Amino acid sequence: MKTNSYAAQSATTPLAPFNFQRRDPGTHDVQIQILYCGVCHTDVHIARNEWHGTTYPCVPGHEIIGRVVKTGALVRKFKEGDIAGVGCMVDSCRICENCKDDLEQFCEKGSTFTYNAPDKHTGGMTYGGYSNNIVVDEAFVLHVPKNLNLAAAAPLLCAGITTYSPLRHNKVAKGQKVGVVGLGGLGHMGVKLAKAFGAHVVVFTHSPNKVKDALRLGADEVVNSKNEDEMKKHINSFHFILDAVAAQHDINAYLVLLKRDGTLTQVGVPAEPLSVQVGSLIFGRRNFSGSLIGGIKETQEMLDFCGKHNITSDIELIPIQKINEAYDRVVKNDVKYRFVIDMASLKEAS
Repeated sequence: MKTNSYAAQSATTPLAPFNFQRRDPGTHDVQIQILYCGVCHTDVHIARNEWHGTTYPCVPGHEIIGRVVKTGALVRKFKEGDIAGVGCMVDSCRICENCKDDLEQFCEKGSTFTYNAPDKHTGGMTYGGYSNNIVVDEAFVLHVPKNLNLAAAAPLLCAGITTYSPLRHNKVAKGQKVGVVGLGGLGHMGVKLAKAFGAHVVVFTHSPNKVKDALRLGADEVVNSKNEDEMKKHINSFHFILDAVAAQHDINAYLVLLKRDGTLTQVGVPAEPLSVQVGSLIFGRRNFSGSLIGGIKETQEMLDFCGKHNITSDIELIPIQKINEAYDRVVKNDVKYRFVIDMASLKEAS
């Protein structure tokens, strides 16, 4: 079917209107009219080929909320009119150990990402959510709680699960002390979720203008990460720290804040390697780990959790025509805290 979208045609050209053909829904497929699509920093990296693996034309977008308009004959989980979500993956091998453990993000044969990935159905590349519709196997489509603001729920499909998964995996619970490093698109979700898990939440930032916002989002304390005296007060005190900083920084300054057997999980992806002083780990039996989104089962769990606690992202809603301006602002960290595209505006650009 004909699909309207915005695409990057090269690493240096702005995103612009682009038409292509989606496959018609198969027996297990769900066709979704896209209502909102979040803008992730990953979109910027891939559209501009900063990770050196982009195939053009590239239609970004993996934080998708929409309405089901058609289902295949064997679809059982969704019906026409349902509100549905699609995140970072649209398929996996489904037979490897990780897939069988509901960890499709670690598929041994490689997950099929929502965009810029080989599409086994068309033989081309997958195209993402900066478009007016998408067709996805029902196994990779998610139910969105009806009480959530749909535009603000879109970033949950990436930023939400990226921060929920490590909190859940590390069994963050009531009474624990949890740190969040960096208050951006990921960090602000980490604060909201950790607070909902019942933790005492401490935000680390070197930006004085983010102190009030951190407290508004639910933080119990805010620490100036550049102030050595403030940092020293928290040595050996954290059960868990979520590091959402995607730039070069001193990871050891945070590792020493962990209690014995505490864990720091990195979800921000700096361009250059971080230097770890092994002593920071050995003395205290501390753990330094990484985490990547979550499987479909856990992503649905996250959405249900957010529905129960009425958690969404803080967003700025934009028309698709402002996407290039939004990309520039994402790079400058000039958004609180995620852009979301109102896809109704796409009709005007087609």
